[in-house]
Amino acid sequence: MTISLRPPQRAPRRRTVLATSVVVLTILGLGIGPGERLASTAAAATGCSGVESDFNGDGVRDVVIADPEAAVGGKERAGLVRIVYGGGSGGLELSQDSAGIPNAAEPGDEFGHALAVYDANADGCSDIVIGSPYEDIATNVDAGLVQIVYGAPTGLNSGKAVTEHFQGSNGTLGGGAESGDWTGYALAAGTSSAGTPYLLIGAPGEALGSSEDAGVFFYVHGTTQTVTGIHQDSTTGGAVPGALETDDRFGASLAAAPTHFAVGSPGEAIGTTTFAGGVAVFSHTLLNGSPKTVLGLGQDVDGVSGTAEAGDGFGTSLAMVPYRPSGATSTTESLLAVGVPGEDLSTTVDAGAVQNFRIKTSDTFSQHAWVDQNSLDVEGEGEAGDFFGQRLAAVNTAPNSVSTGASTRLAIGAPGEESAEEHREKGGVHIVPMIGAAGASDAWIEPGYGIPSEAAALQLAGLSLASSPAGLYVGMPYGPAGGHGVHLFPWAVANGGAPTQSFRPGEGGIPASDIAFGAAVR
Repeated sequence: MTISLRPPQRAPRRRTVLATSVVVLTILGLGIGPGERLASTAAAATGCSGVESDFNGDGVRDVVIADPEAAVGGKERAGLVRIVYGGGSGGLELSQDSAGIPNAAEPGDEFGHALAVYDANADGCSDIVIGSPYEDIATNVDAGLVQIVYGAPTGLNSGKAVTEHFQGSNGTLGGGAESGDWTGYALAAGTSSAGTPYLLIGAPGEALGSSEDAGVFFYVHGTTQTVTGIHQDSTTGGAVPGALETDDRFGASLAAAPTHFAVGSPGEAIGTTTFAGGVAVFSHTLLNGSPKTVLGLGQDVDGVSGTAEAGDGFGTSLAMVPYRPSGATSTTESLLAVGVPGEDLSTTVDAGAVQNFRIKTSDTFSQHAWVDQNSLDVEGEGEAGDFFGQRLAAVNTAPNSVSTGASTRLAIGAPGEESAEEHREKGGVHIVPMIGAAGASDAWIEPGYGIPSEAAALQLAGLSLASSPAGLYVGMPYGPAGGHGVHLFPWAVANGGAPTQSFRPGEGGIPASDIAFGAAVR
């Protein structure tokens, strides 16, 4: 089995996620609890609760679980999304063959490859954003499509008609649809500190001029969903960090908080060092209708640890939470975690690392921590091919209080972790504090040790992570079918601790059939 962060010279037009004997995780590779009542976060319309991730207005959090590789009507890898309503209220399955969902399921679309949840129309019912980056637009293969399915008191997809975002002459995103744009490959969404809903859409395969796969992202803001497209030559909101080049993959990763958001370009070349990676940070404040550029991060920037090396993939994954330092009276700063899964630790190739940064109100940053499996008191050991940091998820459980290591937690996926030859690439997940020493309260879970699945090869635990105030969701879409599922862990889980809730195909009303159940979760 081979795991590689290094994409070919020309990006593939179709991504292979799992083959019989080989899993290839390129820099564009693989790339949620119900029943718990949460405080209202929005002024709700009649019948809508304002509760986070509540799609039917009953005041209980719901869960979205995607199987983007599922066949629909015999069409392989068309993809589908399953909604599990909280409080035992049943569920719903969506595909592009579902009533009310425009277009039709087609082979290879991967409907559900990326997911986001926010209240797009500010009615107090949460809405689901579904990315299908391999959707064909007209004759443009893998141009990509994003669809917003709206919540309502009568249930998801029962009220407002679906909104679609795509490129092309009749699209909302502007520009021309092109083969291999991968629009919707990455998504992030939420509400800004000013109370405005926003959606980020990554199209890392976008060609700009002669620069193939340079990448672009779209900022969709307000209930009117006004769209601004931004690439590395954009200057409207301030010069975007980095040089626009072939293979940058700008927009391959996205993360956001109420004050800031971040965009990864894991293929960014630093001088002649290819695929070293970089990250651009923006503010939700608009300048000339475009998000304000705040700063750029990379291992060639003063104040950032490490040395830019070929294949580091700095920015392959991102996670961001609101941050309030001691003495502050409001939460206007952010903590940003950056995954560097191709980082070599001395002679240990692709062991991986994560770097944590504080994004300040002064539009400056400071590095809070460098974390790897050789860090003091952190569980495990950095080994070749661990790809520690390939996926990240983070939470601030007390965003309106002074931030602490207990309230700001970070989950780090290490899908290449192996415990024995027969369990190669079994994978696992670290949970560490974002403030203070990484080993002060860290935990480690893996299949057979916390994650309720028999350990086996090729499970790649840590490739599917999602955060919520209710806990950390760990998806297990790969490996033996009997181990497939999604598991909810407390953020304060102990080493090898058990989940509080699990979702599995064939249980609790969830259909038994699956190919990659849990590849994306929200």
